[in-house]
Amino acid sequence: MLAAHRHGRKLRPGSHRANRFELRVRAVEGDAAALAERLATIAAQGVPDYFGPQRFGRDGGNLERARAWAAGGSAPRDRGDRSFALSAARSAVFNAVLAERVRRGDWNRLLPGEAVMLDGRRSFFRASDVDATLVARCEAMDVHPSGPLWGRGDSPAQGEALAVETAVAAGEPSLCALLQEQGLEHERRALRLPVRGLDWSLADGVLTLRFELPRGAFATAVLHELVRDAWAVADAAND
Repeated sequence: MLAAHRHGRKLRPGSHRANRFELRVRAVEGDAAALAERLATIAAQGVPDYFGPQRFGRDGGNLERARAWAAGGSAPRDRGDRSFALSAARSAVFNAVLAERVRRGDWNRLLPGEAVMLDGRRSFFRASDVDATLVARCEAMDVHPSGPLWGRGDSPAQGEALAVETAVAAGEPSLCALLQEQGLEHERRALRLPVRGLDWSLADGVLTLRFELPRGAFATAVLHELVRDAWAVADAAND
């Protein structure tokens, strides 16, 4: 930090641009050369931008409440609990779309009809065709494929990109209907998470990671690409 000064405005959630993380993973075993290669790939290509287990509450309780509500149960009485439940429902649909794109091997590539997110912004544009310029911009991490934050309104995606979203959403009809009924508007989130300034060291079985992520991203998404059962460990840490 170069300098710090008092400011007249209150710092509100989301008003910052990025977060810096330093994580230590202990009792690391495995091939150090393979680990180095994997970290180099992450630095160059990013990771799938999953919502972490924190979004779903302790033992997935927020998502369970959302599913019960969507199945015809009573809405949570507390306004905050309702908000957490809806956020968990939205995140679950997004993660399902992202998981399908990962399975297909195109989570980091633009599909015809993609709603293309600009890096570091919430703005997007529709790409009916993916030309060489767009491919180059995607490889340079200037733009990213996007997935749905489900809500009212039509998806801006078209073609093959829309077909993937529609097929996945068909498997979660109750959650999608709940989000629309509760008045949430359709928004977009990048499927790919850039991991910038990645620095690491491994000594005596302790892996130290330092990196920067955009606001709204989960450090556990990075660990998920390196550590077996990272989601489960992160969930247990919330207890």
